[in-house]
Amino acid sequence: MNARAAQLPRETRDTLFLLLVVACCLAPLAAHIPIWGVAMAAALLGWRAWLAWRSRPLPGRWVTAVLLAATVALTAATHRTVLGYEAGVTLITMLLALKTLELRARRDAMVVFFLGFFTLLANFFFSQSLPTAAAMLLALLGLLTALVNAHLPVGRPPLTASMRIAARMALLGAPVMVALFLLFPRLAPLWGVPADSASGRSGLSGQMSVGSVAELALDDSVAFRVRFDTPGGEAPPQSGLYFRGPVLSAFDGRDWYALPQAEARGLVPWAHPTQAELRVQGEPLAYELTLETSRRPWLLTLDAVRQRPEMPEGYGAVMTPELQWMASRPPTSVLRYRAHSYLDFSHGPLQETRALNTYRQLPEGYDPRTQALAQQMLQQAGGDPAVLVQATLARLRTGGYRYTLEPGVYGTHTADEFWFDRKEGFCEHIASAFVILLRAAGVPARIVTGYQGGQVNSVDGYWTVRQSDAHAWAEVWLQGRGWVRVDPTGSVAPDRIGLPLRLQAPRSGFGNAMDLVISPTALQRLRAVWEAVDNRWNQWVLNYTQGRQMDLLKRLGVRSPSWQDLVQLLGLLTALAAATGAAYAAWQRHRQDPWQRLLASARQRLERAGLPLPAHLPPRGMAEAARAHFGEAATPAARWLLRVEQARYARQPGRALAQLQRELRRLDWPRRP
Repeated sequence: MNARAAQLPRETRDTLFLLLVVACCLAPLAAHIPIWGVAMAAALLGWRAWLAWRSRPLPGRWVTAVLLAATVALTAATHRTVLGYEAGVTLITMLLALKTLELRARRDAMVVFFLGFFTLLANFFFSQSLPTAAAMLLALLGLLTALVNAHLPVGRPPLTASMRIAARMALLGAPVMVALFLLFPRLAPLWGVPADSASGRSGLSGQMSVGSVAELALDDSVAFRVRFDTPGGEAPPQSGLYFRGPVLSAFDGRDWYALPQAEARGLVPWAHPTQAELRVQGEPLAYELTLETSRRPWLLTLDAVRQRPEMPEGYGAVMTPELQWMASRPPTSVLRYRAHSYLDFSHGPLQETRALNTYRQLPEGYDPRTQALAQQMLQQAGGDPAVLVQATLARLRTGGYRYTLEPGVYGTHTADEFWFDRKEGFCEHIASAFVILLRAAGVPARIVTGYQGGQVNSVDGYWTVRQSDAHAWAEVWLQGRGWVRVDPTGSVAPDRIGLPLRLQAPRSGFGNAMDLVISPTALQRLRAVWEAVDNRWNQWVLNYTQGRQMDLLKRLGVRSPSWQDLVQLLGLLTALAAATGAAYAAWQRHRQDPWQRLLASARQRLERAGLPLPAHLPPRGMAEAARAHFGEAATPAARWLLRVEQARYARQPGRALAQLQRELRRLDWPRRP
């Protein structure tokens, strides 16, 4: 088969290469289009490749018409419309695959090229990550190579030569691309990609079923990165790194909910306070947090933030009465913001209020043994909630309770099973059972979800917090102190809090095999380098906003920059680039004798036909060699070469040069046998 591939006609070779490039353009979209679309596109490309390999005729137009009608009908049935970018991506994917069945002429190839370029852009609707950009760059070079190859109609030019030309074109266009990226005005809503509420990374939610946070603990992807504005970027002790997320205050017997959802279910009859009553001491800790795309409205902040975080343009932020910060709209891409947190703080009312009854509620008929235990322990504590909290933590430390990611499936009475039967669980099991016991004793308590800890990247100094750092803890209201953070997980598993150790999922066979190939230390180093590069991509590319454009103009000396200044600077650089290119072309033209360029073009045409000639050979020698190699087929070219020699040494050679150049383009040159 290798010998057959080397002897394939050029048309077959070029078609197979183009089909390979089309497959590279479509492959990243396989996860975002219907399964029938993936199967149909693969079948169409495979069919077209088989036709090219076997030199079979292409199907008739009625076949493509039927397939097109079926594609439109299936798209409408799947997406309930043929409009919108989801249906549009499906259609453009299928149109690109269908168009390969009509590759009869150069015009059809041009349509495939431009559909391929549109398909490349469609990939960024779903992901703008660095791996996606790298894959699209390779596909772009493949399309440019095929495009250059299509403009070399004579002979059998090697694909490597076309690839070199394509790479050179891309490099020459790179400065223009960088200038457009830096200076093209980012004016909403023209700039950006559509939001997709159904996609995005997994993360915390406003509801916690027992087992949900454990699922996040098995996800090692990055949740967000933090850079602290301290000397050397040092962070506080890990035991104090509590990044606050959704606060879950309503319980229906199975699931915990945030208050807005709970009120919608009729679970909370009283309104909660209109402010968080936050009291702080000391100096705030400044930091910059880069949040990965989550499609969630909450902003992760280090407890506790008093001033509104500094958000990008187009975003607002508001704090709920439970000390949680919420964005004005869910972020649809990587979001970077600055905040100032006070590590020494207290919040909530200092005296009993009616609203605190919300945090004492429990549904009837659930966890009877836990309720009895709560009353017994409250009596032993003399009715003091603070003493009860310490007694509950002591029970967790000494009662044989165990921290595990695989506690099994809990039944109806989750707290009873944890306290009396299983005695094992993840942070959500521990926090839920802890809060239920305190509420059963009449003590206001609630669950806070978020992230605890993190790990510093030794390459760029950023702190990386992963989904595996997802955590749930409790807050208890105490008279005269307000809401107090209590992390019962620390009593069961001290290594989970304040240390870089994390409970990890069991390693797969592939992971164990990799330890034999590369050392864990080297693998950890490579991972740190990759995450540092990925972080730079997020900071410099995905998070290059209009505000950063204005900062760039300020550094260039513009006092009050605006988008008009961006347009003027972009126009100036474009005109400068065009003038530079024109000057270089003129210099190249005058640097070489036009007669030598004319003969060089003639040598190239003869070489494509299968007759390579040395550069020193004069026109007459070229004509004789062409006649000897091609016979009568070389007569027009030979006569033209003799006229070139005659005109070159005439008294006024410039008069005939333009005419000979025009004849060169129209001349019937010999073809390769």
